[in-house]
Amino acid sequence: QVQVVESGGGLVQAGGSLRLSCTVSGLTFANYAMGWFRQAPGQQREGVASINENGVATYYADSVKGRFTISRDNAENTLYLQMNSLKPEDSAMYYCAAGQSYWRLSLAGEFDYRGQGTQVTVSS
Repeated sequence: QVQVVESGGGLVQAGGSLRLSCTVSGLTFANYAMGWFRQAPGQQREGVASINENGVATYYADSVKGRFTISRDNAENTLYLQMNSLKPEDSAMYYCAAGQSYWRLSLAGEFDYRGQGTQVTVSS
């Protein structure tokens, strides 16, 4: 049974930082591209960042470029999202997902497995 579990969300002031983690079990982590989505109430889901299987290739949405960094540790089956210079508009539920292609994860929203999400709230 595949499990995808996000952690690290919380309440932070604008300009602050958070580091999200996502641990995956029940699949061969190194064989999957991984990504982070976010969705705020009443808004469409947005592909925030994604990374290919070996961590060499990454994609970032324009809204987070230069502020967020995605990384992965295949030995620990863990995906990370370092979020710096947070803005109130970054407030959303953040989801971790595993898929076949890092660009299809972010641009087409295609994934095989997804977690339950972790809430990020940025106060102004």
